[in-house]
Amino acid sequence: MKRRRDPLDCEVVANLFQAKRKPDDALAWLERGIELDKSGSSLSVVGYRLPQLRRELLAKLGRESEALDSAWAAFLANPSRFTYDELLSYVPKAERASWHEKAMEASEHASLSSLIELWLSVKEIERLADRLNRASDHELERLSHYATEPAAKRIARTHPAIAAKVFRALCVRILNAGKSKYYDEALANIEAARKCYLAAGLDELWRKTSTEIRRDHYRKYGFMPGFEEIVAGKRALPQPSFLDSARAQWASKGR
Repeated sequence: MKRRRDPLDCEVVANLFQAKRKPDDALAWLERGIELDKSGSSLSVVGYRLPQLRRELLAKLGRESEALDSAWAAFLANPSRFTYDELLSYVPKAERASWHEKAMEASEHASLSSLIELWLSVKEIERLADRLNRASDHELERLSHYATEPAAKRIARTHPAIAAKVFRALCVRILNAGKSKYYDEALANIEAARKCYLAAGLDELWRKTSTEIRRDHYRKYGFMPGFEEIVAGKRALPQPSFLDSARAQWASKGR
């Protein structure tokens, strides 16, 4: 029985036609693969790759406007650093400023995690600070350290009040999860939050925050002594960030 071709087969055949310098045939096979891929460009690896290869071929065939339209559709479906970079690669240099603004406005509906990475990469700091300011504590606490820690560090000097909110969320996220091996990072986060609160003149909000943490986490004995030192204004010993600790752990595993 003859096996039905799947999207991966179509990619293989398209690559063969490209190697033979038959871009039109390669394009036809890529489009067939995209049609067969029921998951579209949202889940499967090949679902991401086929539309990207199609755009590259369209550009090579002189169909730049179609490649741009496709890249724009991909960005609208999933605003991210990756889709933004690909979009801009198809935009004429003279039009990049206007397309950048268009993309930033369109990205507003994306997940906060994706927005943080995107807006940090393109230096849209005011946009980022405004969005973080509008986020609830619960929303921030649900986000990965990999997203929020770089954002908090980036805005600590220019927007200390907002940075304090994010550093507090970084600390509470660890405490809520009961991850005692990361309590050093939690202490570093809450110390950074304290500095930002005080730098922003939000002494009363810092007192309220410290009271809430003491009330909710007083039984976390690996955390509370260091926390009380920070509340008392005693500078804690410098601790590695969550990201630095994660990198160190991965490096040790690779040995």
